[in-house]
Amino acid sequence: MSEEVERSEVLRAAPAQALGALLDVPVPDVEDDGLPLLWHWIYLLDRPAQADLGPDGHPVRNAVPAPPEPGRRRMWAGGRVRTHGPLRCGLPATRRTKVLSVQEKQGRTGRLTFVIVGHRICQEDRLVVDEQQDLVYRDAAAGAVPDSGDQQVQQAAEDEWSIDVTPTLLFRFSALTYNAHRIHYDRDYARDVEGYPGLVTHGPLQALVMAEAARRSGASGPLHFDYRLVAPLFDHQGLVACAVPGSGATETAVRDRYGRQTATGTVRTLS
Repeated sequence: MSEEVERSEVLRAAPAQALGALLDVPVPDVEDDGLPLLWHWIYLLDRPAQADLGPDGHPVRNAVPAPPEPGRRRMWAGGRVRTHGPLRCGLPATRRTKVLSVQEKQGRTGRLTFVIVGHRICQEDRLVVDEQQDLVYRDAAAGAVPDSGDQQVQQAAEDEWSIDVTPTLLFRFSALTYNAHRIHYDRDYARDVEGYPGLVTHGPLQALVMAEAARRSGASGPLHFDYRLVAPLFDHQGLVACAVPGSGATETAVRDRYGRQTATGTVRTLS
């Protein structure tokens, strides 16, 4: 496995205000109450040198993780996040990152490399966020990814949250998370090189929206969030999220405007 990489910074309120404006959601008192679930993704960011980026915009060297070999496509498949307390702005924080496991498999479309990356964020000598991210590297696509076609639009229900996914929104989220992957903002590249029918809606954006839907439903305190990205979502397909509270857990999901599910998650309150 790779060596541990450490990054520290004082957390400022400005990125949280920017994310709140992007998603049109309320921003709590981030100095006293701390950041909402998954909002740590806009802090302690890797900022690779331009010379270290590959043709797709992802870093190919001096990064954790680095692709297993040139030309492989990276996908965010899901993850698990456990919060042990509030991550507060106005204070320094340290993130320690390392590759936890690498597994090679053979899928229907070719070779697949499954990588689990661990992040641990500490503040005031206390572990606050413990996270594992599941990434998949695959060979370059052999053909185009099918679109949803002329399906019937399913309007959002009263308990659902519909977001208009525009190129502007995707570009701003890429900028806020320092994500240079071209499938999210370069339509020609997404279509002609990777075979997608549109710009790809970020997996982390879908996970964040599910976490926000859970926050709307009342999920708070120390939490455990387990989420999976089950199908690609493209800009012209919209984004509709829901959260259904239960006994000690909230089930969340994202679908496109035609009813096709693209992400699922469970938020559990920790005692």
